[in-house]
Amino acid sequence: MAKRSKRYRNDAKKVKSDTLFSVADAVEQLKKFDSTKFNQSVEIAMRLGIDSKQADQLVRGSIILPHGIGKTLRICVIAKGDKAEEAKSGGADTVGDAELVAKIKDGWTEFDVCIATPDMMGLVGPLGKVLGPRGLMPSPRAGTVTMDVVKTIKEYKAGKVEFRNDKAGIVQANVGKIRFEKQQLVENIEAFLQYIQQLKPAAVRGTYVKSVTISATMSPGVKVIC
Repeated sequence: MAKRSKRYRNDAKKVKSDTLFSVADAVEQLKKFDSTKFNQSVEIAMRLGIDSKQADQLVRGSIILPHGIGKTLRICVIAKGDKAEEAKSGGADTVGDAELVAKIKDGWTEFDVCIATPDMMGLVGPLGKVLGPRGLMPSPRAGTVTMDVVKTIKEYKAGKVEFRNDKAGIVQANVGKIRFEKQQLVENIEAFLQYIQQLKPAAVRGTYVKSVTISATMSPGVKVIC
């Protein structure tokens, strides 16, 4: 494990590891840690009582947060013809078809979101080895395989975030910046929490949300009542 900074260790001493906070109090506590020169990202981590090996217990999707995430996402669109032109006029940062796919296959991944039209999935499918581990693979469930490219581009530019559980059953997502107004962070976090609750798989038995923690890029985590 990497050695923690002195500032991090001092911040960690301010909160007992077993203390649970309301969302509002957790955000307030997190803001007290902010002593860096840059505007740190705030992330939420939810440990779910799911079996990630079971296909009917996976938790994956996307949500447009009320106040965005404080970052302008780089959008890559794989499309051709009219849809490619729509993507260009709709604000995509990179648009292309076979040549772009080949470029990505060679390792180029300088984008935050990849959108593809359904007719391009024959070309896009083999990119799973490159995009999958980075969480960038277009997916119908996440809404990134679509014919409505302009709407999807606008959603991501407005602050839409994708998420999926990992092997340990943990869902993580960016929910804003530490220097957002307190209420903006609270509303983003509450919106995310409520949405994950709505996605509870029918096959899950027992406690669904086991723990919730929020943290900033350079801060300790703060536990939230769930």
